[in-house]
Amino acid sequence: MRPESSQTAVLEAPSSQAGAGAPVTLLDGGAEAYPRMLAAIESATRRVHLEVYTFEREGVGSSFLAALTAAAQRGVEVKVIVDGWGSIGESGALQRTLRAAGAKVRVFNPLTSIFMGRAWRNHRKILLVDEQVAFIGGINIGDDYRGTDGEPGWADLVLELRGDICRQLGAKLQAGRVELAAGPVKVLLSGMGGGRRLRQRYLDAIARAKTQVLLAHAYFMPDRGFMRALNRAAKRGVSVQLLLAGRSDVPFARAATMRLYRYFLRGGVQIHEWTASTLHAKAALVDGKRLLVGSFNLDPLSLVNLETLVEVEDDGVSAQAMAWLDKHLRAARPITLENCQRTGLQAWLLDILGLAGARLSEAFASFIGRRRYR
Repeated sequence: MRPESSQTAVLEAPSSQAGAGAPVTLLDGGAEAYPRMLAAIESATRRVHLEVYTFEREGVGSSFLAALTAAAQRGVEVKVIVDGWGSIGESGALQRTLRAAGAKVRVFNPLTSIFMGRAWRNHRKILLVDEQVAFIGGINIGDDYRGTDGEPGWADLVLELRGDICRQLGAKLQAGRVELAAGPVKVLLSGMGGGRRLRQRYLDAIARAKTQVLLAHAYFMPDRGFMRALNRAAKRGVSVQLLLAGRSDVPFARAATMRLYRYFLRGGVQIHEWTASTLHAKAALVDGKRLLVGSFNLDPLSLVNLETLVEVEDDGVSAQAMAWLDKHLRAARPITLENCQRTGLQAWLLDILGLAGARLSEAFASFIGRRRYR
């Protein structure tokens, strides 16, 4: 799950909020976020909480391991939660290294838990340091997100939050379903009840849109209600543009998305595919002022996994998001109805593969939901 991730400084915005001490700062992928995350851990004096789906020990992961180990050794309370599936093959070594330094480590639903019917995942990406600074978005810990050897990193976004919202977050991390608010920021944690409330925030924003909906999503397999909401917005004159993955790290995910292209294009929705790198973002900007960023995908699995979503209404941050989206949309490949024309065999294969991917995702999510809510 993972077009271009800028290798430059923090996304510029016509607001003082791009500074290191600003309440909200939008960061362009791992290239921008990792140095700031590592600096926060290295300066921690009381507490570090890291929750991530995938934690790779090599490359940038070794820098995070070193920073977390050093923090624990100097007496900082360090807690790390990794997902048993997302960090498969890494979790054992992570536990040994960090626990030896005095840190607490939890592997969420190890693979063996599947045999007990606990297959839902912790898909959150949260770093909270001293209840003063938090990083929430779509990036995991791995070199794919920052790029290497001249290759761009996976296209993704992270919000750096400061101030009272971080204090609130620190008090509610273990509280299950949570909604927090401070100034222009709202933070939602799906908790064990699933991500339907997070989906509803998207739907509310789309329903209220007056001029524009820009949506960048890596794993785009929305349900029929969500599809209708986007087409309704387009039909009432809202400019609806989708930035979707032209290549994917998940087998059949792109085929499942491509099955929907003709429906959206005929409804007036514009589609662009990012091909310069892997698109991993989960973000939307509505009317140039309401930004949604997090780990929440518009697919069936995010409705049952543990997820995060941050809403921000701030002119400076919205300008940053608009610049990122505009840059990627201009460099992406526009999709037209002519692009969707295929031979009978090609259409048949696409429909079969896409339908198989979509149905498999829906069935697995349904199975997880039934087991989880018993």
